[in-house]
Amino acid sequence: MAKSSAGPKELRWSLAAASTVTAVFVLSNAPTPLYTRWQAEWEFSSGTLTIVFGAYMVGLIGTLLVAGKLADRYGRKIVLVPGLIAAVTAAGLFLSATNVVWLLAARLLAGAAVGAAVTAGMSATIDLAPDHRRRTGSMIASAAMVFGAGLGPLLSGALSQLIDAPQSWIFGIVLTITTLTLVVAIRLPLQRGFAEDGPVGPLWSWPSVPRPNRRELAWGAAAFAPGITSTSFFLSLGPTVLATGIDAPSPLLAGAAACGMFLVATGIQFALAHLRTRTHLALSSTAAFVSMATLTASVTLPPTPALFVIAALLAGAAQGLGQLAALTLIGTRIPSNHRAEANATLNITGYIPAALLPVGTGYLIQFLPFGAAIVTFAAAVMAFSLAALITVRISTAEHLRPRASDEHVIRGETDATAEEALMEGARP
Repeated sequence: MAKSSAGPKELRWSLAAASTVTAVFVLSNAPTPLYTRWQAEWEFSSGTLTIVFGAYMVGLIGTLLVAGKLADRYGRKIVLVPGLIAAVTAAGLFLSATNVVWLLAARLLAGAAVGAAVTAGMSATIDLAPDHRRRTGSMIASAAMVFGAGLGPLLSGALSQLIDAPQSWIFGIVLTITTLTLVVAIRLPLQRGFAEDGPVGPLWSWPSVPRPNRRELAWGAAAFAPGITSTSFFLSLGPTVLATGIDAPSPLLAGAAACGMFLVATGIQFALAHLRTRTHLALSSTAAFVSMATLTASVTLPPTPALFVIAALLAGAAQGLGQLAALTLIGTRIPSNHRAEANATLNITGYIPAALLPVGTGYLIQFLPFGAAIVTFAAAVMAFSLAALITVRISTAEHLRPRASDEHVIRGETDATAEEALMEGARP
């Protein structure tokens, strides 16, 4: 039997929506290699640095509390377009920043922009994919996020190494990118929303999904949270670890490690796309555990940048696979009129530990030996990822395992395709 395929023409609007997600994450992570430069120039502590990172989380989580319901009720554009306006404004603030107050304001707006991107932008990417390629749309959405997250620090790290005053160049480019994608967002052919059958109740409340879908969302969140917490650590405190714990204060190395982390997060999703979602969930938790074990070794054994970079790459694999699994479950099992709210719920459960643990570690550094503070963070993530691996593996045993007798497997389709069909059949 011939299989249907989704060529570039079928996916053009899905890819256009994905470009808005990529642009916002370029903005989000572009400051990473500059933090140590700003810290030295403006003389603020590691604790203040993590507060700057935490301001991003405040903007993000505050937006997530309302963006999902707004996007499901009134349409993706009502969230995505203002989010990109916030991104353009944040890029302008970074461009003009002269002290830490500017950074706080820019990071707050960047967080709000990311909140819009991961709810409305990623949902739009899935919505605009052909119906028979929801899994492809989920992969495009996930890859767009991590590709942008890696491109930002690569651009910033390279220019920081080549130019004495890179701030204006970096954020001038970012400002241009976000402005162009704002135009793209305005032109996306999206329906206005699901006001009649969408979420009910107050807009400003903790987002949720229908009760029959909560189990799938919990599986995705359990794998996603350790991975994104790990990558958040490398983005916020990674340059400090290189400069203080490993004595390798290189903006280019910090940017390259962050870029490599997200390139791995992007590439591994395409390389392992043929595997089942249940396998993605398990591999994500395993990669997060090994990443943190390697990070521990990098600050306890004789210092070497190589172990730090390996730990960052493994963190990228953990986030990429966990994100792919979670978005696949959302894209194939959760109705479209609840999809943005499901994305909001997923990201809140991931970003809360991703905010609290690195910020707490930044302050812990002031009271404990540097290595001990980093090991404490790593141990917490290792414990959570191990618990997630065991719990999710057991609870998904009967629900995400395709039967060998299923007709899709008999026809010779891939495990992933068969699983998607089973998911569609099991959707409430």
